[in-house]
Order: sequence, then structure tokens, then C-alpha cells
Amino acid sequence: MKQGIHPDYHVITVEMTDGTVFKTRSTWGKEGDVLKLDIDKSSHPAWTGGQQRILDTGGMVARFNKRFSKFGLK
Repeated sequence: MKQGIHPDYHVITVEMTDGTVFKTRSTWGKEGDVLKLDIDKSSHPAWTGGQQRILDTGGMVARFNKRFSKFGLK
């Protein structure tokens, strides 16, 4: 590896939205900094099973449902 071109790799503390903390190595910030997350696996709908909403922009979903209703899709 070339010398002097790589970022500093050091230990930081990550604080989750539920208050749990852990240490990891990163190039973010400085040694000992605390990274406070706004969104993580305990609060994001992708991991918590939150409800999805489909926005019917311009009637596209309605047209799809009408076109493929004969296949038993809802």
C-alpha cells in the first residue's frame, strides 16, 4: 500500500436510537467520537415490519389492478 493516502482508521462509539452503544472501527470522525444514529434497525420500518403504503400516482395502480384482475390479483 502507498503511504499517506489512506484515511485514519480508528475506534468510535455508535449510539443507537434505543440507547444501546457499541464500539467499532471507522474512518468517520476522530478517535473516541460518538456517532448518534437517527435511524437504525430498531426504528426503521424495513426491519420492524412497518406498514407499506402504495401511492396511486396517476391511477397506475388502479390500471394495473384492472388489467390483471382476471388472474386473481388484488
